[in-house]
Amino acid sequence: MRARGRAAGLMIGILADAVLGDPRRGHPVAGFGTLAAGLERRLYRDSRAAGAAYTTVLVGGTVAAGALAEHALRRGFRRGPRHGLWRGAARSPAPTVFVTAAATWAVLGGSSLVREGSALATALDADDLAAARARIPSLCARDPELLDADGMARAGVESLAENTSDAVVGPLVWGAVAGVPGLLGYRAVNTLDAMVGYRSARYERFGWAAARLDDLVNLVPSRVTAVLTVALAPLVGGSPRDAARTWRRDAAGHPSPNAGPVEATAAGALGLRLGGTTTYAYGVEERPALGDGDPPRVPDLHRAARLSRLVAAAAGVVAVGVAWVRAG
Repeated sequence: MRARGRAAGLMIGILADAVLGDPRRGHPVAGFGTLAAGLERRLYRDSRAAGAAYTTVLVGGTVAAGALAEHALRRGFRRGPRHGLWRGAARSPAPTVFVTAAATWAVLGGSSLVREGSALATALDADDLAAARARIPSLCARDPELLDADGMARAGVESLAENTSDAVVGPLVWGAVAGVPGLLGYRAVNTLDAMVGYRSARYERFGWAAARLDDLVNLVPSRVTAVLTVALAPLVGGSPRDAARTWRRDAAGHPSPNAGPVEATAAGALGLRLGGTTTYAYGVEERPALGDGDPPRVPDLHRAARLSRLVAAAAGVVAVGVAWVRAG
């Protein structure tokens, strides 16, 4: 019963994200980011060893906290009659459901991702480039001042594809197989990669451990995302065959081992060509072409947002099913 509480908790957390979106105040991920930034100021050295220690402390501490919370609530608590200790063993799955649901809601970002992508599309539809540029930092790290309408459309499509894996499928995969420690640990790794995993002068060595760990924990989720994208391609007017073919042909050319399959299948499913010159604050990257169609335009953002929503929903069903089967 307690084991199946994990599946129920995942389902409730997924529904909470769909209905409520991110917590409006005191978001745990934002709090973790503040903690990580403070620790970086203390531990930063231009070396891989310092970065590895930084990553180990933060990720290890987060996983340990998740494991302790899950264990404590699973056991249940009551005041010991003689020793004043919290002890006891509740058989109800309710504590596991509660903590899993809370953790799932806290780490998922699917609703916010689609909302930001749709808001970008709406601003571009209205030809309000200033409002559109204000939305770009919520989706990716590109410099919005250097992007025209089509450039922002491309940034939005690519970010929706990649972040569907990072913000939805990744947490659900790890939550299904490892519960609360998996949920929180995955989000810790992903957040650190977003903070220090850049190929900039400052983070080339210090951020190496966080970036490589992020690559590792996303190996399976990115492929799950790609498989779901292939399967769901017809619902956005695409072809599973084209999506799978683009994955096989183009994914390996992407500099990221995980963004490659995700963006390539999205390009194939949407009938678009992604990639090209990509300008970040730390420099310019020339990305290989993914797909055979035209570059994204504003209407394609709406289709990309729909694809993201569909993949997220399918991933939720798969995650709950896997957790239920494992409990059996």
